[in-house]
Amino acid sequence: MFRGILIGLLAIAVIGTSYWGYKEHQEKNAVLIHAENNYQRAFHNLTFQMNQLHDKIGTTLAMNSRESLSPALAEVWRITSEAHNDVGQLPLTLLPFNKTEEFLANIGDFSYRTAVRDLSKKPLSADEYATLKNLYAKSDDIQGELRNVQHKVIDRNLRWMDVELALASGKKQDDNTIIDGFKTVEKNVNAYSETDFGPSFTSMKAKNKDFKQLKGNMISEKEAKKKAQEFASEKVKNIKVEKSGKGAINHFYSVSMYDMNHKAVTTMDITEKGGYPIWLMQNRDVKKARISLNEASNNAMKFLKKNGFSDMVLDESAQYDNIGVFSYVPEEHQVRIYPDTLRVKVALDDGQIIGFSAKDFLTSHKLRNIPKPAISVEEARKKVNSKVEIQEDQLAIITNDLGEEVLCYEFLGTIENDTFRMFINAKTGMEEKVEKLKDAEPIYQEI
Repeated sequence: MFRGILIGLLAIAVIGTSYWGYKEHQEKNAVLIHAENNYQRAFHNLTFQMNQLHDKIGTTLAMNSRESLSPALAEVWRITSEAHNDVGQLPLTLLPFNKTEEFLANIGDFSYRTAVRDLSKKPLSADEYATLKNLYAKSDDIQGELRNVQHKVIDRNLRWMDVELALASGKKQDDNTIIDGFKTVEKNVNAYSETDFGPSFTSMKAKNKDFKQLKGNMISEKEAKKKAQEFASEKVKNIKVEKSGKGAINHFYSVSMYDMNHKAVTTMDITEKGGYPIWLMQNRDVKKARISLNEASNNAMKFLKKNGFSDMVLDESAQYDNIGVFSYVPEEHQVRIYPDTLRVKVALDDGQIIGFSAKDFLTSHKLRNIPKPAISVEEARKKVNSKVEIQEDQLAIITNDLGEEVLCYEFLGTIENDTFRMFINAKTGMEEKVEKLKDAEPIYQEI
């Protein structure tokens, strides 16, 4: 009898294990099918977008009037954005495809810059028309190769999950049609240089990526250690320094150090040239807030002045839990320089600096010849929506949607309970940018 009960229990256990394994297999298959469907959708959308892009660039070649050409180029910009998004959803992270993504980004930049220009005053030049013809030809090549891959995918019932596995493992699968097809696309695009966009075109992607304009001598690891110790707002020990690898765009030292007062590790990066701090961060539990946001901003300003960042004014402040986050911008001759923004995080339990970022400052800061406004503040004010109740105005330099620095009148105003910041070009009177300022974060608490 005991033996029969034991056999029965084992049988139930086997059945239960088999059922569990079956359900696990089903769930795994469901996840794989979902991923495969997403990959297939993104790929076929990409192929469709490239067909659309080729046709739309072709139609711009036959247009002449601003009324037709500007919307057509805006449509080209929209299509390239969607195509770029579809590429990002494919499992190509391990496959070199950066030239194709760069090509799509450059088409978008070129079409956007041309579309927003007043073509009645500055029509397409001969170089820009030649650029459109080149884009038309190259998009035809990409379209043709993607169509070829699409045909084979459908005809042979190929799966994108196999592509992901092949890229991850580095092993050659039985059918590498998809990988080979995308490598062909990348190879063809690689032959199409950025200079084909014309001498006046500068890729937005290439801007503000390095610290080439920094001044000063190259510092050693020992000097980096000393600078990190001086920059830290607390007493530290166990300082470790590592140099960035050869492939890094910006050469820097990564420093870690132990904060003795808070028993936490602080990390930061320092440029090799000049020894400038890029960022600092300390992750620790910040206890109940004991100081106000205003006191914290004063601590942040003292910290900046102590470390050589003078003539800075507070731009924005916000509180997240028990941490204050502040943005500061330089002010020269009563003109705010927004590209050179610095950010500081302050712990509201004791006012310690627990975060700092100077990447924007280091990539953009330079000697500027600030021009005089071509229009008056009253003329600029007329360009602001009449529904906005203006509270403040001042001059500022911002980076516009084309990646260019422009002098603007900055207006701070409200519509009902919302606050907005509007930038009107001080030379042309054009509305460059409108931003809605963030409200205080609501606190959600369980009852």
